[in-house]
Amino acid sequence: MAKPLTVERPVEPAPTDYERSCAGAPPGGEHGRAIRDVLDRVGDKWSLLVIGTLREERLRFTELQRHIPGISQRMLTLTLRQLERDGLVTRTVHAEVPPRVEYELTELGGTLIDMAMALADWAITNHPRIEDSRAAYDAAHQR
Repeated sequence: MAKPLTVERPVEPAPTDYERSCAGAPPGGEHGRAIRDVLDRVGDKWSLLVIGTLREERLRFTELQRHIPGISQRMLTLTLRQLERDGLVTRTVHAEVPPRVEYELTELGGTLIDMAMALADWAITNHPRIEDSRAAYDAAHQR
């Protein structure tokens, strides 16, 4: 007697936390708030650059500023304060004259390294294509 033919169905991957948060979300509901909140922080102009710069070592403020071209002292201060507030960076003040202040990633901040570096690499790789697309769009939509 021949064995019955069985067809294996592909196993569908489990939904991600994001997909679960969106399933059946009412319009204007709280779903997605966590995503927006975190992306507001790490998706701003400077935060990923600070996180990427602190990925291997703790740095003093002036060293950090030197590694991030174009960031002003004020913006670096504001960015570091927000990252510290969010628990992604720690600030250590050493009792010396003059005081020495160092910044480093927390364990939580370290979990962003792979994603931050992947996004940075993607941006560097694809920036020329994006610029070309912008130029083509602008040329097609000139008035």
